[in-house]
Amino acid sequence: MQNLKNLMREFGVLGAGGAGFPSYAKLAEGADLLLINGSECEPLLYTDYILLKNEMSMVLTGISEVLSHTGIPKALVAIKDHTAKRLGVEDGERLADKIYIKTLPDVYPIGDEIGLIYEATGRLVKPGKLPITQGIIVYNVETMYNLARAVRFSEPVTEKWLTIGGAVKTPTVIKVPVGTKVADIFKRLGIEVKQGYSVIDGGPSMGKLINVSTYSVSKTTKGILILPDDSQSILSKRMNPKMAVARAETACCQCTRCTDMCPRNLLGYPLEPHKMVRTAMGVAEVMPEMVLSATLCCGCGVCESLACNQGISPRAVIDNYKSILSKNKLRFDVPGDYKVQPEREYRMIPYERWMSALGVAKFDKLADFGGEMDDFGRVEIALSSHIGAPSVIAVKDGDMVTKGQLIASPAEGLSLPQHASIDGRVTLGNNKIIIDKVR
Repeated sequence: MQNLKNLMREFGVLGAGGAGFPSYAKLAEGADLLLINGSECEPLLYTDYILLKNEMSMVLTGISEVLSHTGIPKALVAIKDHTAKRLGVEDGERLADKIYIKTLPDVYPIGDEIGLIYEATGRLVKPGKLPITQGIIVYNVETMYNLARAVRFSEPVTEKWLTIGGAVKTPTVIKVPVGTKVADIFKRLGIEVKQGYSVIDGGPSMGKLINVSTYSVSKTTKGILILPDDSQSILSKRMNPKMAVARAETACCQCTRCTDMCPRNLLGYPLEPHKMVRTAMGVAEVMPEMVLSATLCCGCGVCESLACNQGISPRAVIDNYKSILSKNKLRFDVPGDYKVQPEREYRMIPYERWMSALGVAKFDKLADFGGEMDDFGRVEIALSSHIGAPSVIAVKDGDMVTKGQLIASPAEGLSLPQHASIDGRVTLGNNKIIIDKVR
């Protein structure tokens, strides 16, 4: 197992589904199941689907490497029903030795790690605990693809698969060098962001607003979406956090719908968004232990975009509490007998309903593979595209580098290296390394 850990760290393999957790740190003794997350939890994203469609053999190679190095007896590739139909596979189908398909219902947010584990296995990870406590290690589809490239070709992570979707003529999945400017991608594809539209990195629920003129693709970018400013997806992201918190404290009618529909609450977690809203922010500052359960929130946005009939944002309140708890280095870790609520089966949100709630249903068009785009003149590679300590620069201004060359070493503790994604000349920027191709 240590050899695999070393390889993952050396080649910069990380959680490619959006979290960016260093993959080597997930490997631990005691696992009896490897769970591969191919659920594409968020609407409009088709990155994992295209990878499974076009690169299934490489994904299976990565999975097999984990199984052989760890001794884990079985792996499940978890995908939604609609993805299974498109790929022509069925629940329980054997893909390779010890590797099987597990189909999931077309609901949101089924890709949340805790919900995914319960839906795929029936095992409940206790609040505040890690999946390994239930004998499970979870990786993303693209993470397994990257691991296979590292094992088979000694290639570090220098490329990113991502969906270009939303208000575009033809949604597409492309492969580009890490650090490619979004503006350059749009120019190459002939995409113009019209007045009244915004661009996000990630899905419409949990993605973040970006400035197209300055933003670069990172190792965790799963999709770049263009969405109308009047959609719930964008309105929720443009909300002023302080105003949202103040409004929530005064306008909440305590109907409890946010708690009734909270996916983590339905799993039996002691997270009650309506009580979070009722707790005064000043009290939380003085006694943060009162809001420890805020750390159990997965940030799915159900409370904000669908449950609340007052137009307030319990998520904004909970995010505020998370900041307070992080500042005080506190998290929920309370022993107890936690059980999934029987209502969960009937309160899961159909995929179509969720897209309608976000105002993005009309943009849900199946993407196809648009090919590899690697002829870009500049990349900007962030030193902190992963969870943990930022990478440590290992090159100097003016150095010439080649694709795959180490340009930043991992720091002490939880960290990963960075590698050049194109050939070119180095310029050191603010917390990033810029590489310009020499023509």
